[in-house]
Amino acid sequence: MCGIVGFHGPDNVVADMIVGLTALQHRGQDAAGIATFDDSFHVYKGQGLVNDVFKPKHVKKLKGNLGIGHVRYTTQGANDSDLAQPFTTSYPFGLAMVHNGNVINFREVAKRLHDKYHVLPKTTNDLELIMYTFASELRVKDLDHISVIDIFDAVETTQELVKGAYATITMIAGHGLLAFTDPLAIRPLALGKRDTPNGPVYAFVSESTCFDYLDFEFVENVGPGQAIFIDNNYQVHRKNQYALPKNFCAFEQIYFAREDSVIHGRLVARERVRLGKILARKVVDAGLKPDMVIDVPSSGYFAASGLAEAIGVPYRRALVKNNHMGRSFIVPTQAGREDVVKKKLNPIREFVEGKKVAVVDDSIVRGTTSRRIVRLLREAGALEVYFISSAPPIVSPCIYGIDMAMSTELIAANYSTDEICRYIEADKVIYQDLQDLEELFAEEKGHGGSCFACFSGKYPTGDVTHYLRHVQEERASHRSDKKEKKSLSVSAKAPEPTEH
Repeated sequence: MCGIVGFHGPDNVVADMIVGLTALQHRGQDAAGIATFDDSFHVYKGQGLVNDVFKPKHVKKLKGNLGIGHVRYTTQGANDSDLAQPFTTSYPFGLAMVHNGNVINFREVAKRLHDKYHVLPKTTNDLELIMYTFASELRVKDLDHISVIDIFDAVETTQELVKGAYATITMIAGHGLLAFTDPLAIRPLALGKRDTPNGPVYAFVSESTCFDYLDFEFVENVGPGQAIFIDNNYQVHRKNQYALPKNFCAFEQIYFAREDSVIHGRLVARERVRLGKILARKVVDAGLKPDMVIDVPSSGYFAASGLAEAIGVPYRRALVKNNHMGRSFIVPTQAGREDVVKKKLNPIREFVEGKKVAVVDDSIVRGTTSRRIVRLLREAGALEVYFISSAPPIVSPCIYGIDMAMSTELIAANYSTDEICRYIEADKVIYQDLQDLEELFAEEKGHGGSCFACFSGKYPTGDVTHYLRHVQEERASHRSDKKEKKSLSVSAKAPEPTEH
């Protein structure tokens, strides 16, 4: 999962881009990058947060009225600067692209690029597969008389060939700004507009919250398989491409998106309150009578408040978050995730001591973070701890851009609810029902359906057995390489004294 932005207007766009990427920082903390265009591409990217990567000297060089940007959360490949987006290619015209999502038939796409067009991607980032496929389809057009129809035709072929979840933004040098999504619109992308004395500024962003900071007006969501092209005269061209029934990622609403974003007509905060209210029935049916409801900040807040309101007990913010620590879920290692949890959450003893506490989190993925939270509350004197998940049990790996790719890492895929309760050391564990979640996010007022693959094992892109096997093999190989490097490093050191 990543965050992307693209801007096209009459003046330099880099300042707006920095604000937009900062508003999307929750979507990726590993790396950030920006590419702008005037007479040539100007690119700067690096590891870390937006404010750490882009210093005034870098921003000054990012000139142009056309630009794209990216914040990275690593799901595939290593976390290094070479894999940071945007990517560029000089032919045809000059293209720069960013994406959010995950390609699931990358071996097939890479083979086709090599065999048919003699293209060899330089990195393991699947953005290259999308970019080079689009470039290869565009290059066969009449480049001296390229039309919007030609661009949309190249997009449509790309969507037919590249499988998975992706929202992309592309600068086509000398022509304009292009955005398109996968045929299921699994990942979010929205178009906004701001009028200025010099003319309109258009922006594509992963979440509408960017528009609030930049005083943009929301125009529309980029729908399933849709392509939108904004030319150099700021004319907006649209075409509904190769589309299937929408399957927007439900986990965006539960956890990943910001609470103040509106995605496909749904305010994220309101949907999370509704999730909490739905959970009330299960809490009552289980005979639980908590003294208070608390949240795991910050994605659990609205669900916790909804639950507290529905069962008529006080809500308290009893876990204080250190806002200078990152989101534990998107830290790439388990040891790192546990360290983040330990450092970023501090219970207020005076609130929880001697109390029966219902603690609401967005989900339980691996279980180790949940266990750490339960222990923190017990150490602060909680009498009983009920752990409540806004999401149903996560039983299948996500293959569309969220880093939970191996079933062996998913606690609910391998253990019963009672076993999970014992493992995380809670007095009770309650999950959201999948049926309730499906009903909540059922098609409503034309906003379309959702993807529940991580809860149901039913993948909207069809049979993904080969892809899952490949990911498992790749991860096992990566871990083996890391262990071997560590072993070599240790063996190279002088032997340490033995304790007796």
